[in-house]
Amino acid sequence: MPPIIEVRHVTRRFGGFVAVNDCSLKVERGSITGLIGPNGAGKSTLFNMVAGNLSPSSGQILLDGEDITGVPPHKLFGKGLLRTFQIAHEFSRLTVRENLMVVPEHQAGESLLATWVAGGRVRENERAVREKADEVIDFLKIGHVADELAGNLSGGQKKLLELGRTMMTDAKVVLLDEIAAGVNRTLLNDLAGNIERLNRERGYTFFVIEHDMDLIGRLCDPVIVMAAGQVMMQGTLDEIQANEAVVEAYFGGSPTGHATTPNGPAAEVRA
Repeated sequence: MPPIIEVRHVTRRFGGFVAVNDCSLKVERGSITGLIGPNGAGKSTLFNMVAGNLSPSSGQILLDGEDITGVPPHKLFGKGLLRTFQIAHEFSRLTVRENLMVVPEHQAGESLLATWVAGGRVRENERAVREKADEVIDFLKIGHVADELAGNLSGGQKKLLELGRTMMTDAKVVLLDEIAAGVNRTLLNDLAGNIERLNRERGYTFFVIEHDMDLIGRLCDPVIVMAAGQVMMQGTLDEIQANEAVVEAYFGGSPTGHATTPNGPAAEVRA
């Protein structure tokens, strides 16, 4: 079977600046694949192209063997590719349950005519969507905030809600953009546990940009390193942390040629 995501020789230019340069990588089906690299490496630009928010200047992107180069996000949603954001995009004046219920496509109640002539079908559809939302709430253990306005949630709770919204449809792959940002360690542990459960129990594939190396080490295998718009290496986190060229790409080298962190010799990569 083909990789769930394949990026083939993708380049993205912004005027004379090349943000992603002839980049190729694969995300295997059923994996939790990490994407790390120093600031300016091109990670977010690559994510935006895979998610349909940007079109490549050249190259090709495939989803489950299908060419999706330049396909907009709403069409990718229908193909099973979903994305979360570093800053959560909740409907702040809807409850947690309502935020979940608006996700599924083609609900009967979206048609004004159906509400007039097929009220029974509309109510049955809404009942099924509500049951699905309650299942997601139970899975994520967020029942205590199910009827809270989403705008009142903490940063970590909003990230859990974003993860829950991916569960309201048949996702093939979920792009997670810096899920640890602004999340306390307790909620981050809950979030990581839910990602692991979705991967293990429901077969979700995750592609993760993250600067928290502890989280990358817990969740991701393999880990892909980007630098200067290209893939530098791929491997386990231990292999990456042992690679001096990778550490130098993050922190630069000392006059002796040995990679250093601001606190001395680089024992491990920290984004």
